[in-house]
Order: sequence, then structure tokens, then C-alpha cells
Amino acid sequence: MRKVVISFLITLTLVVALAYAGWRSLQTYLDDPLKLSQAQVVMVEPGSSFSRLARQLATEGILERPDWFSFFVRLKKVGHLLKAGEYQLEPGTTPRTLLVQLIEGKTLSYNFSIIEGLNFKQLRASINSNPHIRKTLSDHSDAQIMATLGLEGQHPEGMFLADTYQFHRGMSDLDLLQRAHQLLQAELDKAWLSKAKDLPYESVYEALIMASIVEKETALASERPIIAGVFVQRLKKGMRLQTDPTVIYGMGERYQGNIRRADLRRPTAYNTYTISGLPPTPIAMVGREAITAALNPEEGKWLYFVAKGDGSHQFSATLKDHNKAVREYQLRRRSDYRSSPES
Repeated sequence: MRKVVISFLITLTLVVALAYAGWRSLQTYLDDPLKLSQAQVVMVEPGSSFSRLARQLATEGILERPDWFSFFVRLKKVGHLLKAGEYQLEPGTTPRTLLVQLIEGKTLSYNFSIIEGLNFKQLRASINSNPHIRKTLSDHSDAQIMATLGLEGQHPEGMFLADTYQFHRGMSDLDLLQRAHQLLQAELDKAWLSKAKDLPYESVYEALIMASIVEKETALASERPIIAGVFVQRLKKGMRLQTDPTVIYGMGERYQGNIRRADLRRPTAYNTYTISGLPPTPIAMVGREAITAALNPEEGKWLYFVAKGDGSHQFSATLKDHNKAVREYQLRRRSDYRSSPES
């Protein structure tokens, strides 16, 4: 009996020792960095499994002993928590930290920016050139895109907020435009609630049209409320806006970089030298600052402004002062080019 007990204890000791050695080996394996000399992107397809991924990484020479990795997954009972997506594995990543990354879904994300002042044609081109966005609308006309967005019959210009959007690979162009439009509506609704009194807008859409004009007139945040104030004062006084960005938009493909006097006189639906009031639609995508400026313009005496050539503008209260500023800043550079409202 004594020999049996001794034999059992020896066997038990060996089993415990082997189990401990195995456990220690597993822990060492889990904390040893993967074979990565530089960052590498790995795609986990929908419906994939940890064991399949482990074999894939082993084939690529990244993960050693994929069976151990799969065993650890089963041990932790997290096999159902694998998140599909694109993962960036950095040097120093271990099997243990890899598992955390995969179950927490720490996938690679990208940014897409809708730049203030872009028109819809330019926005579509920017989306189509982005390799990470899934294209579903490339063969659609503008009207078809708006219908797909549930905005049938609406003009697409200015209907998507200029902002930076974070996304994961595989997001569709439709998803992006939906997000951008919904965010625009939220910003417009919020700004409309805190708008200044006695504005010459009959709707929030008219405010959006004004915001798009302000967006195209200046890139300086400090000038947006002032320029919005100039245009609001003109509308209130029944003066034409006479703003070149609307002329350019109305010219379409005819615009080749210059506006001539004949262009200012040629009627289009957007030529604010020949029409009164606002143009029929926005002329560009807008950001939050332009929306705020359009709905909270700076009150002042200014009715005119002219570009100085350095990105800023000279503001004037009278036509006499404005003409003097034009001679100083514009006519000496290009006698046949105007970039500010005149009466």
C-alpha cells in the first residue's frame, strides 16, 4: 500500500510539474511579440473564426503555434467575440494583446473630409477616389442619388455638412452621404433656434443658401459674420448681392478661372448681378461657422467689400469708399476682374 501511495504521489507530482511547465510555456508564448518587423494590416472577414485567422497569420509568418493561440481562445471562452474588420498589427503586439484587440473590435479607421466650399461634383469625385469607401452610387445621376437618400426632387448642392468623418473600411458612399446630410440638418436646426432677429430669410433653406455664399467668399473665420452682415444688409435694402461666387457657379463648365464683364451681365439663375435676392440653391458645401455666420451676422454699416489679395477683405460703408478700395486693391492687379459686390 505504501508503494502504491508513493507511486501515486510521484505520478501526481510529475503531472503537476508538466502542467505547470505547460502553463508557463503558454504564458511565455502569449507574451512573446509576433513576428512583425513593421506595422501590418490584417483583414478579418465577416464569418471568420479565431482558428481560421490563426492559420492565416501562421501562413503569413506572423503567428507561431496557431494551435496554442486557438487553445487560449477556447480556454478564455471568447470564440464568439471575434469582430470582423481591418486591424493594424504593430511591432510589439503579442498573442495576448492581439486577442484583446480582436474581441474589442479595435479596427483600423479612416478619415474622410468634406471640405468647405466644395461643390457636389467635386464631392462625388473625392468620394470616388477614396480607396477605402465602398462605391454604390458611381453610376447614379445626381437626381438618382438624392432619390436614394430619400430626398427626391431636391438639389444636392450644399446638402452635406463640411466636416471630417471617421469610418471603417467598407463604409459605402451612401452611408457617408446619409451621415453628412443628417449632420447638416442637425446643425441647421440647432442654429435656427438661436438665430438673430429680423433676418431676411423665409426658411432655413434660404439661410443655407446664404451660408454657402459666405463660405465661398472667405476662408477667414473672423470675416464670415461680417460678410454675412454685408449681404443681409443688402437684402434688407433691396440691393442685389452682386457676389462673384454665384456668377461662377451659374457659369458651370464655361468658367475657366476668370470672370469678365460680359459674364457679369449674362443672366443665369445664379447671377446675383442680374437677379434680385438669393440664388435658387446653395452653391457649395458649408461648415458650422458659415451656418452660424448666416444666422447670426454681424450688425454693421458695411455694404461693400473687396479682396485685398492676402485672403482678407476691405469693408466699406459707401460706394465712394468702396470704389477707392477697388482702385487700391483690385484695379491695379486686374482691370477686368471683380471679386466683391458692387452696385
